[in-house]
Amino acid sequence: MRIDRLLFFLRIAKSRTLAQAWAEAGHIRINGRRVEKGSATVIVGDIITMPLGEGVLTLKLFSMPDRRGPASEARLCYQLID
Repeated sequence: MRIDRLLFFLRIAKSRTLAQAWAEAGHIRINGRRVEKGSATVIVGDIITMPLGEGVLTLKLFSMPDRRGPASEARLCYQLID
């Protein structure tokens, strides 16, 4: 799945366009590797790191979401890492 689509489905980004802009600006890392395209592929088990507000959001992906559903459904797809 594309990183921009994933962030939109997980409700981390309000729109896919915003998620794509974050990726193209180089703000996102997948398994420690800097992402520069919204089309970067993400698979189950990947660790995604990105700035969020004043801190850093790090999460491990457990499953791929099928749609942009409610937040409670989205939270079942990942685990936050401290």
